[in-house]
Amino acid sequence: MARTTTEEPLPSASETTRTSGVSPAEQQWVEKILRPALAKAPERPIGADSGVNRNPDGTARFTTISGAPVERLYTPADLPADFAADNQKYLGHPGQPPYTRGIHATGYRGKLWTMRQFSGFASPEETNQRYKYLLANGGGGLSVAFDLPTLMGYDSDHANSEGEVGKCGVAIDSLEDMEILFSGIDLEKTTVSMTINSPASVLWAMYLVVAERQGADWNKISGTLQNDILKEYIAQKEYIYPPAPSMRLVIDTFEFGSLHTPRFNPISISGYHIREAGATALQELAFTIYDGVEYVEWALRRGLNVDEFAPRLSFFFNSHNDFFEEIAKFRASRKIWYRLMTERFHAKNPRSHLMRFHTQTAGVSLTAQQPKNNIARVALQALAAVLGGTQSLHTDSYDEALALPTEEAARIALRTQQILAYESGVAQTVDPLAGSYFVEHLTLNMERGAFDYFDKLDKMGGMVRAIEQGFPQKELAESSYQYQRAVEAGEKIIVGVNDFVVEEELPEILYIDESVREAQTEKLKHLRERRSNEQVTRALEALRQAARKEPQAQPGVLSSANTMPYILDCVRAYATVGEICEALRDVFGTYEEASWT
Repeated sequence: MARTTTEEPLPSASETTRTSGVSPAEQQWVEKILRPALAKAPERPIGADSGVNRNPDGTARFTTISGAPVERLYTPADLPADFAADNQKYLGHPGQPPYTRGIHATGYRGKLWTMRQFSGFASPEETNQRYKYLLANGGGGLSVAFDLPTLMGYDSDHANSEGEVGKCGVAIDSLEDMEILFSGIDLEKTTVSMTINSPASVLWAMYLVVAERQGADWNKISGTLQNDILKEYIAQKEYIYPPAPSMRLVIDTFEFGSLHTPRFNPISISGYHIREAGATALQELAFTIYDGVEYVEWALRRGLNVDEFAPRLSFFFNSHNDFFEEIAKFRASRKIWYRLMTERFHAKNPRSHLMRFHTQTAGVSLTAQQPKNNIARVALQALAAVLGGTQSLHTDSYDEALALPTEEAARIALRTQQILAYESGVAQTVDPLAGSYFVEHLTLNMERGAFDYFDKLDKMGGMVRAIEQGFPQKELAESSYQYQRAVEAGEKIIVGVNDFVVEEELPEILYIDESVREAQTEKLKHLRERRSNEQVTRALEALRQAARKEPQAQPGVLSSANTMPYILDCVRAYATVGEICEALRDVFGTYEEASWT
C-alpha cells in the first residue's frame, strides 16, 4: 500500500510552536502585565486539583476535552514561519485548494446547511407522521434511524429481536414497511439519509424501489447511505459478516451508484460513532479519514476509476463540547482529504478533491441529569459545526439520554439550528475564525497528528488489517478510559453530573411498548401469505449464486456478480430484510471479534 506522507512533510511539533521566538512586545507584556497578574491571582486548573492537571513546574495545566495542551496565549510565533507569506499552502480562499476555508466560495451566503433531523421510532406508520411533522416545521431533509433488529439484519418476528423492535429506531422488515415510511413524501424533492450499515444495500434497494414506484427518477433522487462497515468493527459493533465480504458489499454499492444514482452518496464515512466510543478529536479525524482511504483502495482494486466514485463519497463527524478543537478538526479534514486525493490517489476531477460532511451533535455528551442543560450543549456544538463549515447538520434533542425524543424536544432541536441560521449572523461570512492564532495552531496540529496515524496504519497494511490486529479498538479504549478517569476524579467537569448537582423530576419521555413487535409480526405473517413465495425463493437463490462469484469490473458496465441487482429483485418480490441477510449469511458467514489485550 502506498505511503500517505508527501515529499513536503508538515512542520513538526517544535516547528508549529514558538517558531519565531517571543517578540519584544510579548516579552514586555510578560514582564509588565502577566507576572504581576499571576503574583496576585495564580492560575488554577478547571476542575479538581489532583496534580495530574499541573505541569512539572507546578503551574496549572489546561487541556482540550481530548487532552491536548492549551497554552495561555497564541501569537504568530505559534504558527509556521511562512504561514502569513504562503497563504495558499495553508489556507487558500473559500472554494479553492486546499479547502481549509471551505469547499464553497460563498459559504452559507448562497445556501444554508441542510437541517436534517435524525428520526425513527416504533412503527413505519408512526415514523412517517414524525417525518411529515419535521418537514412541515422547516426541516430540509430526513435522516432515518432504524431499530436494532433491522440494523442487525433480523426481522421483527425473529427470536433475537425480542425486546428491541421499534425501541431505538423504526422497524423495517420489508418493502411494504418502506412504502409506508415514505408515504406522501416526494423522494425527488426530499434528501434522505439512512443510518444503516451491514444491511445497507438491502435497505437502500428498498428505498430505490419505493422511489421507482413513486415515479421518481433515480438520476434525480439525492441523499446518503451510511454504509460504513469499518467503523462498526472499530466502534459500534453492529456487524454481520466478516470484514472482506462486508467490504465487497460496500464496493458493490459504489459501482452500482456510479452507474445508476449519480446524485446519491453511496457512503457516509462516519467518525461520529468512533467519537461516541471514546475517541479523541484527533483519533476521530484520523481513523475516519483513513477509513475513507481504505474504501478508495478497495474500489481501485475492483477496477473502478477514482473520479467516477470519489465525488460522491461523503463523511459524517461528531461535534463535541470543546468549541475550538471541533472547529479545527472540521477545517483540517478538508485540507487532509484534498492532499490525499491529489497526492496519494491522483484524482483529476476537482469534485473528487472536496471533503463534504454531515455533522451531528454529540449524543455521548448529553446527560440524564438536568436534561434541559443539554439544550445549551447542543447549541454550542451546533455553532462549532457551522463555524467549521458543515454541509448538513443534525441537532440532538435534549431528552435523548433518557429515551427517543418527544415531539417537543425534536422541535426545540430543529429551532436551535434555525436560530443559528437566521438570528445569529454566523452564516453571513465564510470561515470567520480564519487567522485566529489559536484556531490555526489547532488546525495544523490536527493535520500533522492525522498523518502520523496514517503512517502507522499504512505500515500495518491498511485499516482492515489494523482492525484485525485490534489497533484502533485499543486506541479508543485507552482514550475512553483516560477521559472517564478524569471525570471521576473531577478533573473534567460535567455540569449537573460531577458538579453543580441538584435533585429534579425527570421530564416526560417517549415510551415504546411491545405492541410494535406484535403489529410487525402480524404484518409479516400476512405478507408471507400474500406474496409469491416461489418467486422469493428463486430471487434469494440467485442472490446466493451472485455472492459466491468474484466481481470483475468493466469500465461503464456493471459487474455480473454485483449483488445490487439481485437484492433489488429480492426486494421487489417482497423478500424480507431477515431473509435477504440470511441468504448472504449462508455465503459469507458471520463475524465474531477476537479478544484484544
